[in-house]
Amino acid sequence: MKNSLKERFDAQIRASLMEQLNLTNPLAVPRLIKVVLNMGVGDSVGDNKLLGLAVTELSLIAGQKAVPTVAKKSIAAFKVRAGMSIGAKVTLRRERMFEFLDRLINIALPRVRDFHGFSKKSFDGHGNYSLGIKEQIIFPEINYDKIDKVRGLDVTICTNAVNDNAALALLQAINLPIVR
Repeated sequence: MKNSLKERFDAQIRASLMEQLNLTNPLAVPRLIKVVLNMGVGDSVGDNKLLGLAVTELSLIAGQKAVPTVAKKSIAAFKVRAGMSIGAKVTLRRERMFEFLDRLINIALPRVRDFHGFSKKSFDGHGNYSLGIKEQIIFPEINYDKIDKVRGLDVTICTNAVNDNAALALLQAINLPIVR
């Protein structure tokens, strides 16, 4: 399966970033390292079936098997004990990462109603970017009739950029809509 975003990065984006960031070494160009998808399932405290459904949905979205996440601490107010499964996550690298970002940018985000772009304030200071998606049904892999509840998910894009400005240039070059 050919990946258009990966090919475009190698052919065009890397050269334009070298010029834009005034870099002389091609290895100094910021690159995407990994994409982490996380879905918290707070309702699963009473029902483990909900956690299984969330893992299945996240696996469909990512194209790779998701794993349950467990609580590190006990929190009595939320009825959570240490070691309980409370969510699901999946880490995408290389080809699957580029394929997911391509689907996110070109298929899923245009399906969001009243979407005007993501905020520039979501960088962590080290070149990584986090964004939240309110509904998992924007992905075409999810059958709307088979979901039990509309859940959101968090997407963290990790780069090897030295600062947030270089990471912003990279993400804008791959057409991630960061405007505000």
